Amino acid sequence: MEKIIKAAVERGASDLHIKAGDVFRARINGKLVPLTKQRLTPEQTRTIALKLMSSDEDRARIDRLRDFDCSWGMPGVGRFRVNVLRQRSSFMIVMRVIPFAVPTIESLGLPESVKALAESERGLLLVAGVSGSGKSSTVAAIVHHINTAHQRHIVTVENPIEFLHRDLNCSVTQREVGVDTESIAIGLHAALRQDPDVVVVGEIADADTAVTVLKAAESGLLVIASLPTPDVITTAGHMIAMLPDAEREIGRMRLAESMRAILAQQLLPRNGGEGRVAAMEILTASPEARAALRDPARLADLAGVMSRADGMQTFGEHLSELIASGVVAAETAQAAGFEAPPPKGKKGRG
Repeated sequence: MEKIIKAAVERGASDLHIKAGDVFRARINGKLVPLTKQRLTPEQTRTIALKLMSSDEDRARIDRLRDFDCSWGMPGVGRFRVNVLRQRSSFMIVMRVIPFAVPTIESLGLPESVKALAESERGLLLVAGVSGSGKSSTVAAIVHHINTAHQRHIVTVENPIEFLHRDLNCSVTQREVGVDTESIAIGLHAALRQDPDVVVVGEIADADTAVTVLKAAESGLLVIASLPTPDVITTAGHMIAMLPDAEREIGRMRLAESMRAILAQQLLPRNGGEGRVAAMEILTASPEARAALRDPARLADLAGVMSRADGMQTFGEHLSELIASGVVAAETAQAAGFEAPPPKGKKGRG
């Protein structure tokens, strides 16, 4: 198993699929490809699941598990976010590859304005994207920039911990749900008492977390959180919809005032087929953006705000730059459902 995993990582795999009755498969450059010819038996898959679990307590209850998350490391290869699930009464394992090296804003090819947002001292910075869109890498790159450029206390609450951050100029406290804290919400509440300057939340998944995230951002901290939403407008609407009914109207005002920026991204194949690049939509907290967030009838206006202001961009505008520079083929953008407008040459982007 370890030889197969190592070979997959060396080929640039982002995910591994291990399922009873099927061969090992890996997602390479966005495509799910077979790695072996021999199909796994249910007992082999169960044995692999046991190997990936670090706790004797979890291993003892494996036959009662239906869904289980953990992290696992392989020396010299990388770390993995692991999901163990049941399908057709047998086990399946999906492993997300997390490289040992923490990515940088430059190595991911993110717009230059992302670096300016990482310099923020306070406010809410939301990073959005559907599953597999590279949100975790972008958040890690932002944290790494803060860690190298400032002297702050960064507290992360993750499920599970993905990238491991060393203490560089900052002190980085990383807490894993199920190991170091009971839940994202409980860990986030506790983080506010731990003298943080920056709080990083793995994902906003419920109303309690959403309310606490806003509270933390209002208290003068920089809060970085992710949402599994596809674009800026959907992200803003989803964040508001997560709030309790009685708090939704005031929550809309709180979001407008505390927001620093919303970044939404999706990965597209690079021209030539080697690797993928993030196409990114960026909304920053301009007076016009805040006004649109306050008014439920004006959320759709955010697209126009992004296309007019410096330091912001729509997906289409970023794609026009990626196409013009030869990074992404025009046919790839069209296949993803984008019609890229001509580049507008705004300031503040790279």
